[in-house]
Amino acid sequence: MTRGDTLMCLTVDNRQELIRLRGIDAPGRKQPFGEHARQHLADLAHGKSAAVHWTYRDHHGRIIGAVWVEPVDCPGCGHTLDVGRAQLASGMARWAQRYASQQPVEERYAYEFEESEARARRTGLWRKFKESSQTQASQRSGEAAR
Repeated sequence: MTRGDTLMCLTVDNRQELIRLRGIDAPGRKQPFGEHARQHLADLAHGKSAAVHWTYRDHHGRIIGAVWVEPVDCPGCGHTLDVGRAQLASGMARWAQRYASQQPVEERYAYEFEESEARARRTGLWRKFKESSQTQASQRSGEAAR
């Protein structure tokens, strides 16, 4: 895993492919919350068989697509967990609205919904953002009171 929205997959013919998860944007490793996002994606996908649904490569040669794996809590269910959507639901990434036109309609709506739910629950990076905003506001009001 390189970040919370990019992973390396090994193909059936033993080639490595870099996959950029379609429709999400996670912080980089050295950015706030970046390591949490990367680790969460690793927990979801590392070492698992996956199905990759994609239509193109970006200018870096990465496959842009959705990665589906078997959920940990449902052995035998097959590739039923969309890891990009799971990253959004847990607050480990943002929905990349600027690329919404590249997503199938159902996926676009599901991703938008998962981000809004994570924001409402103040989970993951949304919690971090809210806490840092509150801290900054408290500091400013404290300075004003002096």
